Amino acid sequence: MRVRIDPNSLFSRLLPKAFIEAPIPVAFTFVLSPPISDSAISSPNYTFKGSRQAPHTMEDHHKMGYLGATSYVVGNVIGSGIFITPASILRFANSSGLSLLIWLGCAFIAILGSICYIELGTSIREAGCDFAYICYVKWHSIAFAFMWVSVLMTYPATIAIISETFGQYLIEGLRQVYDIDDYWAPIAQKLFGFSLLWLVTWMNFFSLNKFAARFQIMATFAKLASCALIIFTGFYFYLFKGWNEGLSEPMKHSNTNLGDLVMAFYGGLWAFSGWDILNYGAGEISKPKKNMPLALLSGILLVTVVYLSINISYFIVLDVDTIKSSNAVAALFSQKTLGAFAYAIPFLIGVLLVGSLNSNLFSGSRYMFAAAKQGHLPTCFSCVNAENDSPRVAVFAQSALAMAISFVGDLDALIGYVMFGFWAQRLFTLVALLLIRHKRIPVHPEAIRMPLWVIYVFLGVTVVLVIIPIVQEFQVTAMGIFLCFIGFGFYFLFITPEKLPPVLVLLNEKCLLLSAIVFDALPDLKNSGSTQIVTSDSQQALLGSRASQSRLSSDESVPDLHSDEKNIMIRNGSSSGLRMW
Repeated sequence: MRVRIDPNSLFSRLLPKAFIEAPIPVAFTFVLSPPISDSAISSPNYTFKGSRQAPHTMEDHHKMGYLGATSYVVGNVIGSGIFITPASILRFANSSGLSLLIWLGCAFIAILGSICYIELGTSIREAGCDFAYICYVKWHSIAFAFMWVSVLMTYPATIAIISETFGQYLIEGLRQVYDIDDYWAPIAQKLFGFSLLWLVTWMNFFSLNKFAARFQIMATFAKLASCALIIFTGFYFYLFKGWNEGLSEPMKHSNTNLGDLVMAFYGGLWAFSGWDILNYGAGEISKPKKNMPLALLSGILLVTVVYLSINISYFIVLDVDTIKSSNAVAALFSQKTLGAFAYAIPFLIGVLLVGSLNSNLFSGSRYMFAAAKQGHLPTCFSCVNAENDSPRVAVFAQSALAMAISFVGDLDALIGYVMFGFWAQRLFTLVALLLIRHKRIPVHPEAIRMPLWVIYVFLGVTVVLVIIPIVQEFQVTAMGIFLCFIGFGFYFLFITPEKLPPVLVLLNEKCLLLSAIVFDALPDLKNSGSTQIVTSDSQQALLGSRASQSRLSSDESVPDLHSDEKNIMIRNGSSSGLRMW
């Protein structure tokens, strides 16, 4: 059948005039919910079609028990973070003993946060995590501002951190074979990191999902093998060789500056990201009120044991100054302990970082794509390639932003950028939860209620993690604050009004046309529960009176890797309070 788009509708602003004036054959399909973070996708309760998790029932013998839920927590939390942040934490703590205490503190914060997010996830059963929770209390402008920060800073900075760390590990591995001058090492590090980034970008251009799924198995093996090899090697040298390089005076020269300590906590909390995995599978866990808190507590304690064991192994073999000198600590560790097999750990961690980079680029680009489909970003970012459904413009934009952000600061600063935005959003999410509790706003009838004191304690910790960096490390928080204010401005200038200024409509059309030509991609348009993809063979056909449309597959998968940000936004067209471009 043929339909004509209403030129007065908000949906019409997604298209150039030629599209609006032409009758378009429409293939109606189910709404494709944009993929969320890998933690959510790995949950057995996640449903791909529709933006809500439909509650469903199943017999207890089909549900996860305590051990299954615990394994989900452990598998999702342990990721690339433990191989990226130990040196960063030590640089701020300045002593081995204090850095180990910070790791313990991060575990405590993760336990508090996971308990609070159990209540959020079971009360507000909409995909989108923090974005959905903030929108639930009608704070659409705040949700939009943090969506803006995530698109422009959080995801690109995460991608930049992983690519830079890959470059460092590769350089340290090559130094075992070649003599690399210290002057050229940072340049080579960036070049290697950028090369990997563009390779992964090319992979995402063609949606090599089968390859990514197979590579995920390798990445998981690399993660487990690296952790085991470091722990057993370190304790072997302690028990049988008597080494104790960094633990002889554990609290000597400890740093007590609050700003530096918060930055150290940022590094540890980066490594503990992913504790909200059970949010997405509450309905799949037997006796959730009993098993969910126990699984979270046990899982995070197991992760803490692994993280502390790895750090203690580092301190057994390496002194404090050596660890502080390079973010590729595991490579330095292997050089001193494994002899001819010293390349093994850098290689394994390199494989893990490639998988983690692919996962974060996939999630970040789909986040941008989802925001553009909802009209929160220019239409060009909703363009997909008709053959493989890859959102190429969003993939390219995330990679380009990551390269630009990598020049803004070193790895410690990049982690600060990411975690400040992350915890600032968490602050508003917790306030929204307290508002729901105190105003008795209706939520899901099967919500799991947690003690109020836990929420208040976690809120207090979150306030400290947000306020102290603003006061003492403003250069790290300035970018996030600036982007938040820009997001607020864009919301009230361009999202709230019924009509956009003509110049922006024209700019949107030109960017859409340029993106269609350069990336061989066309807009995937969503309205009133239908998903549409415009396809054409030429620029003339694109702007002509007719265009054909084909269906976008609704089955996309996210590589099941640890993702360090969980605030992917998916909104149902019928429930969103935000207007469209």
